[in-house]
Amino acid sequence: MNTASHEREAFSNPTAHSVAVLVVDDDKDIRETIREVLEAEGYSVATAENGAAALKQLRHVHPQLILLDLTMPVMDGISFREEQMNDDSLAAIPTIVMSARTDPGKDAGPLLVRACLAKPLDLDELLSLVGHYCRGAAA
Repeated sequence: MNTASHEREAFSNPTAHSVAVLVVDDDKDIRETIREVLEAEGYSVATAENGAAALKQLRHVHPQLILLDLTMPVMDGISFREEQMNDDSLAAIPTIVMSARTDPGKDAGPLLVRACLAKPLDLDELLSLVGHYCRGAAA
């Protein structure tokens, strides 16, 4: 089964409610690399290519953590985070920004995110943060 159909199946399946991490990034290679790294560590991972797709998925999945790119087409990370914070059922999900921007912390400051990771990502830092927010989610 290819990745796209696997993701569609996971989100259309009413029993697929809980995942450890939702990765939101418009760069397919980055999404897939993060997914592969986290799955190798035992985490369940869902992905979305932009903020609008992520909001749609959040109606079906309940991640313990969201890894969010800031610069994306359709709906960027800032707009996504604003929508997330305005929805009581989604606001409490910890969110970590990933960005190639020069100062992602400055851009993400008002978004009340838990951390900012600069791209290219430091995988040790990524795994440490995911482990912190998803304790018990890895096999």
